Amino acid sequence: MDSKRTILVVDDEPHIVLGLKDALEFEGFRVVTATNGKEAVQCARAEHPHAILLDLMLPDKNGYQVCEEIRHFDVSVPILMLTARSQESDKIRGLDSGADDYVTKPFGIGELVARLRALFRRATRTPDIASFRIGTATVNIVTQTLQHDGKKAEQLSFYETELLRLLYERLGQPVSREEILNKIWGMDANPTNRTIDNFIVKLRKKLEKHPEEPTFILTVYGFGYKMVLE
Repeated sequence: MDSKRTILVVDDEPHIVLGLKDALEFEGFRVVTATNGKEAVQCARAEHPHAILLDLMLPDKNGYQVCEEIRHFDVSVPILMLTARSQESDKIRGLDSGADDYVTKPFGIGELVARLRALFRRATRTPDIASFRIGTATVNIVTQTLQHDGKKAEQLSFYETELLRLLYERLGQPVSREEILNKIWGMDANPTNRTIDNFIVKLRKKLEKHPEEPTFILTVYGFGYKMVLE
């Protein structure tokens, strides 16, 4: 049972809030809700949820703004953005604002619950590697941070940390998109799923001197990605 796990659902559409609340409570979660951005931030502060389902379109401010505000006081809570938009630029903007993942409407509650539970299971795993170097950057698995020499540490999302960890553990070896999605997101690959690609774009911007010509995280065309350190 997940009775000790609190999920904050943020959406201004009553039927979606009610549907998610009923479904998640049936699965054993405790659910709190908010219908606008201001309520969402206040609720995140007061309730300390274990995860947040955040709609992109809200009446007072958008999900990007809400996500950024929450990240100012809670850098680790998993935030899954709910969006009706399918454009890659919108998804990347959501990830850049601090969201860990996105779910495009309409979505299945089964997939949503599976992602939440997989996320909770992996979050309690003790890391085999506490930290490692990528070029001038040190990635700390425990604190989920990336720090370039002489610069302030930058917070990584859970998924960013796990993706870097997996590629580092398989250093020099191609890792398929199917394996990455299954191990980290707990979901199957399909031709339209751009989840990994969007996270790779983000990580290259943080790690590579020239992200458009990467040297650390390389694309293995038609297969997946691999990490190379020289």
